[in-house]
Amino acid sequence: MSDPHGTPIWYELITGNPDAVQDFYAAVMGWGFAPMPGGAMDYRVASAKGADIAGLLRTPPEAQGMPDMWFFYVGVEDVDAAASKVSDLGGQVNIPPTDIPGVGRFAFCSDPQGAAFYVMRGSSGETSTAFAPTRAGHGCWNELVTSDPMAALAFYGALFGWEHGGAMSMGPAGEYTFINHHGEMIGAVMALPEGQTRPYWNFALQVGDIDAAKAAVEAGGGKTRIGPTELPDDSGWLLQCDDPTGANIMFLGAKSA
Repeated sequence: MSDPHGTPIWYELITGNPDAVQDFYAAVMGWGFAPMPGGAMDYRVASAKGADIAGLLRTPPEAQGMPDMWFFYVGVEDVDAAASKVSDLGGQVNIPPTDIPGVGRFAFCSDPQGAAFYVMRGSSGETSTAFAPTRAGHGCWNELVTSDPMAALAFYGALFGWEHGGAMSMGPAGEYTFINHHGEMIGAVMALPEGQTRPYWNFALQVGDIDAAKAAVEAGGGKTRIGPTELPDDSGWLLQCDDPTGANIMFLGAKSA
């Protein structure tokens, strides 16, 4: 994937029940699914109108007991150099640089506060559109919920070149600090809510109609936690959910009426 260093290029749900979540995301997102060609593991590629967006990976044996969770891959120029830099900056390399034949090279890492993410250099020359904020069916927001927002932003700034994009007050919850990459706002950083102890990345997926998405979430066995809530910049309505196996996910879209 010929994407600039620091660009989100893929989303992945690690799940103990891929059959249930495949049906759920097909209904909510309109995604089609296909098995990864030649794959020895249960890996299903989600696509929207011919564009590959995400993967569903059955929880591997070594990760049994892990809660279902979404992750993302961030494109880098050199996976080995990026993994080394993660360590130098105080993060952890959980899976060292590894080749996937015909796909690319990746490493699975954690930032110094403990939030996990992948770095990857794809073998394809095509540009990823997994993150395309204005296109229904694609990823549209990347939100880090962490114990030390400013330290985390400094880490990702050094690693990927991400920049502070301004901030919005959330009152007692602190500031919601935006992340810019090459002049584009790609997400935000916020403090862990009271009672939570594990930093994590949270993601929003773009839908065509937020009310239809909410109905599909609840019909498909998911749970609405908050929303739909109108965003302050009039960019749409946000729905914060758990999918049928409990993985956090958000949906963003317009109201049809």
